[in-house]
Amino acid sequence: MKKINWGIIGCGDVTEVKSGPAFNKVANSSLAAVMRRDAAKAQDYARRHNVPRWYDNAAKLINDPEVNAIYVATPPSSHEEYTLAAINAGKPVYVEKPMANDYAAARHMAEAAANNNIKLVVAHYRREQPRFRKVKQLIDEKAIGEPLLVRLELSKPPLTKEEMADPKIAWRIQPAMAGGGLFHDLGTHQLDLMTYMFGPVQKATGIAANQGHNYDAHDLVAGNILFENGVAFSGSWCFNAAPAAARDHCEIIGTKGSISFAVFSTDTITVLAGDKTSTLSFDPLQHVQQPMIDATVRYFLDDGPNPSSGREGAEIMRLMEAFVAR
Repeated sequence: MKKINWGIIGCGDVTEVKSGPAFNKVANSSLAAVMRRDAAKAQDYARRHNVPRWYDNAAKLINDPEVNAIYVATPPSSHEEYTLAAINAGKPVYVEKPMANDYAAARHMAEAAANNNIKLVVAHYRREQPRFRKVKQLIDEKAIGEPLLVRLELSKPPLTKEEMADPKIAWRIQPAMAGGGLFHDLGTHQLDLMTYMFGPVQKATGIAANQGHNYDAHDLVAGNILFENGVAFSGSWCFNAAPAAARDHCEIIGTKGSISFAVFSTDTITVLAGDKTSTLSFDPLQHVQQPMIDATVRYFLDDGPNPSSGREGAEIMRLMEAFVAR
C-alpha cells in the first residue's frame, strides 16, 4: 500500500471532530467511506465531511475494494465482531477504546490479528499527544530521578437525569454495551498512559461499588498496580462527587522531584525538580486523535512501529477487570 483509504464503521459523535476529519489531514491518508446503521445519518455524515461513499451495512463497507483499512468507532459491544470481520477480509484495523467489552474479547481480537498477520491498533490516542509524550520523555530522562509512586484521582459529579437520557451518553453507562460505566470509558485512557510510561505490570488489585444506584454500572473504582520496574500506582475514580470536589489529577513522585498533570481538563504539566518548579503549556489539538492516526498510518505503511498494539489494548482490559474484581 502507498496510501491508506479508510472506511469508518460507526460514524457517530466521536468521529465528528475528535477523529474523522484527521483521516484527511495526515499524509498518505484519506477517508473513503463511512457506515452507520441509520442510512440517513450515514448519508448526512458523508455529505457534511465530503466522504465519497456511505453505507448502512458494515459488511459492504469492509468489502469495498476502494477501502484498505478499517476504523471501528462503534460502542465496545460490537468491536470484536467488526474487528474480526475486517481481519478476515485482510484489512488492518484501528479500533476505538475501550478495546472490547471484556478482556476475553480483547485477547481474541489481538490473537486473531497476530495469527492472520493483520495489523491492529487500539485508539489509546493520548500516548501520541505532545503533552503526554513530554511526560514520558521527562521520566525517561530522569528529570525527577527514579520514579517511585503515582497517585491518580478522577472525581466527577453524578450524571443528571437529562444526561442519562441522552443517547450520546446513555450507552456509556450500560454494561452490556460499554463493558462498564464511566470508569471503562475514561479510565482506559489513564491506565494506558500508566503502562505506556512505566511498562509491564507485576500485580494489580482493586475494589468497585455502585454507590449512587443511578445506573447498573460501577460508579466507584479504586485500584493499585505494582509495575515490574518497582513503580507503585494508586488510582481512584468516583462519579458521585460534589461539584466542588471534582478533581482530575495525576502526580508522579520520584527521588528528585515530581510531575503533575490532568488527563482530561488542562493542557499543562507542572514539574518540580529539586527546588525549581516549572509549568509547561501545550496548545489544544483541533482533532485529539490526529497524532495517533498519523502514527497508525505510518505503521500500516511499514514506516513506523505500532503505536498501540492489540496486546497492549488487551492488557488495559485485564487491568480494569482486576480493579473491579470481575
